[in-house]
Amino acid sequence: MTRSTSTGTRTGTAAAARRASAVGLALAACLAATPAAPAAAAPARSSAASAAAAASGASGAGLDRFQRQRPAWHSCVLGPGDEVGKGLEKAGAQCADVTVPLDYADPGGRTLTVAISRIRATDTRRRIGALLVNPGGPGGSGLDFAPEVRTAMKDVGARYDVIGMDPRFVGRSTPLDCGWPVGVTLLSPGGDRAGFDRRAAFQKDLADRCRATNASVLPHVSTRNTARDMDVIRAALGERKISYVGYSYGTYLGTVYTQMFPGRHDRVVLDGALDPHRYGPRLMWGSVERESEQALADWAAWAAARDDAYGLGRTRTDVLASVDRIVAAAGRGPLTVGTGAEAFRLDAAQVPFVVFQGIADDTDGGRGALAEQLSVLARAAEGRAVPLTPQFAQLLRFALTSEGSAFGSAQTAILCGDAAAPRDVEQYWRDVEDSRTAHPLFGPLTAGVGPCAFWDPPREEPTRVRRDAAALIVAATGDPRTPYTGSVALRNLLPGSRLVTLRGANRHGIYGEYGSSCVDDAVNAYLATGRLPQQDRTCVKQPG
Repeated sequence: MTRSTSTGTRTGTAAAARRASAVGLALAACLAATPAAPAAAAPARSSAASAAAAASGASGAGLDRFQRQRPAWHSCVLGPGDEVGKGLEKAGAQCADVTVPLDYADPGGRTLTVAISRIRATDTRRRIGALLVNPGGPGGSGLDFAPEVRTAMKDVGARYDVIGMDPRFVGRSTPLDCGWPVGVTLLSPGGDRAGFDRRAAFQKDLADRCRATNASVLPHVSTRNTARDMDVIRAALGERKISYVGYSYGTYLGTVYTQMFPGRHDRVVLDGALDPHRYGPRLMWGSVERESEQALADWAAWAAARDDAYGLGRTRTDVLASVDRIVAAAGRGPLTVGTGAEAFRLDAAQVPFVVFQGIADDTDGGRGALAEQLSVLARAAEGRAVPLTPQFAQLLRFALTSEGSAFGSAQTAILCGDAAAPRDVEQYWRDVEDSRTAHPLFGPLTAGVGPCAFWDPPREEPTRVRRDAAALIVAATGDPRTPYTGSVALRNLLPGSRLVTLRGANRHGIYGEYGSSCVDDAVNAYLATGRLPQQDRTCVKQPG
């Protein structure tokens, strides 16, 4: 999952794509994936030995030539319209491509490039090492995330080379794009069996498109292979160990790295952690509904206090009733929002997603964005023509058109490549029906069928957490994306870790983003000293 919106959160589109939830929240292009030129032949080694070493995460299985490469650093700006590159350059970053094997069991075969960025340490006398960052997703672009983390680190950031990475098949790395008409697969099945069947057919079509366009690479899209890429990057940077800051899905990636490459990680920060035992294509089903409903209720109280601005009701109950009316209206027929080329039709599949993606940020900015969106939908439900705010139009373009195809394709391929999903469509229908009474809005959304139900089985088994690792875990008690229970579960799986809890926040993504000095100071003290707190700590959300 990426941080708030979502997949989060800062409210802009690029930030949201990084924070998209693990099943597909919107806002983040690429062409269909093609292999890079084959690398020179590796030293001879039996395929069985290579496969065994790759499965274990070990190095040296024909990987020496990848680990010995040295990045050729250059400007991140690709052309006059490259705003991402300009932002990186302004932050003092340079970029490079690192070559990695497509298949770690066959390191002499096809190769990929993984794009990285670097903001070099300026306090070289006290330099600690390299710190790699990941914003979540899966499928979030981390290349331009390095400046944000460098800012969050304050003075200690000067002691690290901060490394951003676009994981394999994401962003400026060797791309993957299945040619989808949407960027988001998290769609509600609606209120009846006919709607469910339409959604299932749509999800099957998405899976078929990926198989038709990218069958040769899909078996190699996985978190375990991204972790292997991280270790190649570590070696290519000349580092014996690498530190790491990961958010949301990035906490799972960081956890997998600690299990596959013990002894090669230094300081590890995991913000908004996933329970690795629950991770998979249906990780949100049965785990986020209660927190999401509480976050929606808290948002409704906020909106009620601002009825003059948004017109959704003067009490929490009235605002929630407005949400119900919008959802019901979309169930009777699509709601048209926007005008001209920026007109969109949202039905019972998409409206619950709009609500869900807006509740993971309880700052005034995040809550105001959702209130504006639902105010637009409320007027559309009354049959009124309503223009869109630029932000809402951006979200809908990404979620409901081919603009988000590459992001959705990569995110789904990673989830489906990591763990198998149930293949019996009737099971999803039963789960949807069972969820309606307790969680009528969010239950069907999280229980519904996705593309992974029609995907080929993963090549590897999911990573099991069997090794302790010293990590600092950060979590908000009201996180509606990766619930607090996931961070507690990971804390228990890693006895050497510590947990910093932020109470009172309905927020996904805390460190450096939420303004909690208690959390930020704890993380930065750990990054500066390498010493975890002696015991778990609790911070409290401050007013405003």
